[in-house]
Amino acid sequence: MIYITRKEHFNAAHKLFNPAWSEEQNNATFGKCANKNWHGHNYELFVTVKGEINPDTGFVVNLKDLSTLIKTDVTKVLDHKNLNLDVKGMPIMPSTENVAIFIWSILAPKIKEMGAALHGIKLYETDSNYVEYFGE
Repeated sequence: MIYITRKEHFNAAHKLFNPAWSEEQNNATFGKCANKNWHGHNYELFVTVKGEINPDTGFVVNLKDLSTLIKTDVTKVLDHKNLNLDVKGMPIMPSTENVAIFIWSILAPKIKEMGAALHGIKLYETDSNYVEYFGE
């Protein structure tokens, strides 16, 4: 089993806000992230796939094909969008955790069709904050 990772980027805005809570509770819990005028991030996305090396190509997957898949099905959908308003199927709370799970749900079946398995999603929201998701 070998693992290979592709890195891509996208920029998006969101707001962390629970509509069932008061503005005070939202501000206490989410701080600046509850800003009524939204805020944005320059996300870095790492997609790691695993599988056996194809003896004919020497690849687990063709990274050009993986890049095209990520750009077409993820970054094109998320880039320069408001995650709360513009992205169909995004959870109501577009935390970095939920965005990573959303990306997994898109990529996992398509990577399987490529003959590999999605091992992990690593999504950097800032230089200091990132989430990893392994489908569990």
